[in-house]
Amino acid sequence: MISDQKEHILQALKKGIRYDGRKLLDYRDVKVETGFVHGAEGSAKVTIGDTEIIAGVKIAIEKPYPDTPDKGNLMVNAELRPMSNPEFESGPPGEKAIELARVVDRGIRESKAIDQEKLCIEKGEKVWSVMIDIVPLNASGNLLDAGALASLAALKNTVFPKLTEDGAINYDEKTKDKLPLQKEPIEITVLKIGDYFIVDPLPEEEELLDARLTAAITADNKICAVQKGGSEPLSIEEIDTMVGIAQDKAKELRKLIR
Repeated sequence: MISDQKEHILQALKKGIRYDGRKLLDYRDVKVETGFVHGAEGSAKVTIGDTEIIAGVKIAIEKPYPDTPDKGNLMVNAELRPMSNPEFESGPPGEKAIELARVVDRGIRESKAIDQEKLCIEKGEKVWSVMIDIVPLNASGNLLDAGALASLAALKNTVFPKLTEDGAINYDEKTKDKLPLQKEPIEITVLKIGDYFIVDPLPEEEELLDARLTAAITADNKICAVQKGGSEPLSIEEIDTMVGIAQDKAKELRKLIR
């Protein structure tokens, strides 16, 4: 049985409009600001409508993972704090925070956005570790796309800290050396509600989704990662449609980080 709220949304979608008056495939206003956190090696703030999210990048020298002794490390963490939405709780990361971090991580990792071999200092012993922290300031829908865009913008904004003569990091001094980026994945999330597809969902729309697909798209329009959410299955035709929408919308968001 369809709830009254879902029936109301479906009737609106049938007319080609959303709760806030947008068309089905329209984003809210999107803004990207970089250099937002002074203490990070790179940072960015992304605003999508009322959703605001910050991504910060810290760099450290650590031991490489055993299975990748000649590559730098990559870690993505997301923290959903109650100040951004009363539905979030303090404490260890919940399911939504873990999913946000994993989806962003997968897009960066699978696209090979960072040339991790160039982060190797001494094989098996010493590499640069890149750590991304994602924190919403106001969670009002579409954290996946906002978090991924903020993370990419923060990576592009990142510079290496200076090393002392004995090889220690001096975080108070920055170099002009940028991260070795070779791909720039844009993640787009497409929701299916009933027979309709939408992007940049509001919280009310996210609550009523049947299925969700997040695709990471590179500048040459290649798909490097896909994450499916929601309880309903998707047909091959529906997946093809949703990926096509993601490819089209990725071109729009990419203009904001050039």
